[in-house]
Amino acid sequence: MSSPLTISQSIVMGLLQGVSELFPISSLGHSVVLPALLGWNNLVAEQQAKNSYFLTFLVGLHVATAAALFVFYRRDWYRIIGGLFKSIKSRSIDNKYQKLGWLLVVATIPAGLVGVVFDHLLRRLFAKPLDASIFLIINGIVLFIGEAKIKNQVKANSSRAIGASTAPSARPLSDMKFTEAVTIGVAQIFALLAGISRSGITMVAGLFRGLDHEDAARFSFLLATPIIFAAGVYKLPSLLKHSASPIRGDILIGSIAAFIAAFLSVAFLSRYFKSKTLNPFAIYSIVVGIALVIRFH
Repeated sequence: MSSPLTISQSIVMGLLQGVSELFPISSLGHSVVLPALLGWNNLVAEQQAKNSYFLTFLVGLHVATAAALFVFYRRDWYRIIGGLFKSIKSRSIDNKYQKLGWLLVVATIPAGLVGVVFDHLLRRLFAKPLDASIFLIINGIVLFIGEAKIKNQVKANSSRAIGASTAPSARPLSDMKFTEAVTIGVAQIFALLAGISRSGITMVAGLFRGLDHEDAARFSFLLATPIIFAAGVYKLPSLLKHSASPIRGDILIGSIAAFIAAFLSVAFLSRYFKSKTLNPFAIYSIVVGIALVIRFH
């Protein structure tokens, strides 16, 4: 049986996944919209199919993205995983990596549970070009709200610190409470809607908890890794079915493209958020979302 995807479709979708999963512009939303714009009607039709080879293909791309994140943050993950085992053994939390590990565990639970139950249903209901375009506009508004929050917070801190020799610093990631990690995890649930960015909404939730852009982005990228890996493991049987045989080559090609794009994206963004904001991505989301609403209305 010949593959339902072309090599160019596999590469384009892989590159798109690797970039848009980490840039706060929604990979799911773009994977819904781009095929419709390019006239790839076979992929558009598969978005709402009950047993969709395209969704199986996307699972492979997501796992490749998570692998790129793990490789990039490998030193952190070695310390986090080792710290978790030591913490379990000692029944205590003795350093920042043990604390970070448990924060990630707690934050992973809400989106993980909801995703298992409702992911496919939400994709079938809202994985449509017009819906994704509307949610993309909402995504931009959410990013702007996050920036407005941190701007007001900096002003408030500065007014309280009048006379100090240095500007007040942001709250360190190690100070985050477990209840706040749950809040960030709950916020991540909204990324199940095509058009709402996983990295964007978790970053905004982090900004609301007092983190700076760099720590909010780092926590967001670390949090994405187990969520995406878990989704891939959960859907692994669909990749092993005989019916998936025609697209395994496409998954391999697309995954290589996604891995490379994701690694380069996280390398860029980890530096970008040391001094930059979410505003450019908010503008992109709103402008492109409005244009797409006009196109698909």
